[in-house]
Amino acid sequence: MDPALLREREAFRKKALATPSVEFKKKKDDSPFKDDSKKKSKSSSSASSAPKLDANNYKTMAGSSSYRFGVLARIVRHMRARHQDGDDHPLSLDEILDETNQLDVGNKIKQWLQSEALQNNPKIECTQDKYIFKPVYKIKDKKSLLRLLKQQDLKGLGGIFLEDVQESLPHCERALKNLAQEILYITRPTDKKKILFYNDKTANFDVDEEFVKLWRATAVDAMDDAKIEEYLEKQGIKSMQDHGPRKPIAPKRKKVSQKRRQFKKPRDNEHLADVLETYDDNTLTQKGVSIK
Repeated sequence: MDPALLREREAFRKKALATPSVEFKKKKDDSPFKDDSKKKSKSSSSASSAPKLDANNYKTMAGSSSYRFGVLARIVRHMRARHQDGDDHPLSLDEILDETNQLDVGNKIKQWLQSEALQNNPKIECTQDKYIFKPVYKIKDKKSLLRLLKQQDLKGLGGIFLEDVQESLPHCERALKNLAQEILYITRPTDKKKILFYNDKTANFDVDEEFVKLWRATAVDAMDDAKIEEYLEKQGIKSMQDHGPRKPIAPKRKKVSQKRRQFKKPRDNEHLADVLETYDDNTLTQKGVSIK
């Protein structure tokens, strides 16, 4: 290597070591105010970028389906209340919205109510662009209610729910109070709903008090059918054996015979069974006798 270059390098190194140098380190900033300011700036920017709510279009934005069904539910409740109060004349859509204080709904919701929602609702009946409540039973007074209960009893259809009567009959409480002697109330144990039956007084008969006492003294709530049948057999009573639900018996399948099918011989010309025909020399043979 060139000695002149080595001397220059050594001189540069000595000069660099002789000159002092100061290194500045960055200080860590532990103050929480900077982060808060950054967060605030970010939140303010995101808030500014979000769309602003407008009083004119807030009903047509996201979530409008829930608003539409809320309008429909309010209409159905109002129509039911009108029917229960005795108002049975039909109303147009504008009259319904006016009575339910919903005149501020948009045109899209009006179109949806008129063309789809009210047309297909099972509780609303449409007649000539006017709407009326459709009850479960078409009863208007206590006479029609009593007639309905009699028909249910005669046809063996059972009772009707009290809530359906309250929904269908205007001024229901007054009619039920007047028909208290003609109606029987039964509470269903599964859901505690009350069911109305016609009180057929022709089926009433007097029961001896001794039988009533025996009936009330015998408790069979904790006994199943097998235990009851066993108790009756011990007492010598066999009249209950043929009662109660029976288990269906599966029909027996016929066994398929594995014998081979025998093809029947044709029965034509059975009277000529002993006759053998030969066509070569035009002769008939029968028991050794040949006839030309």
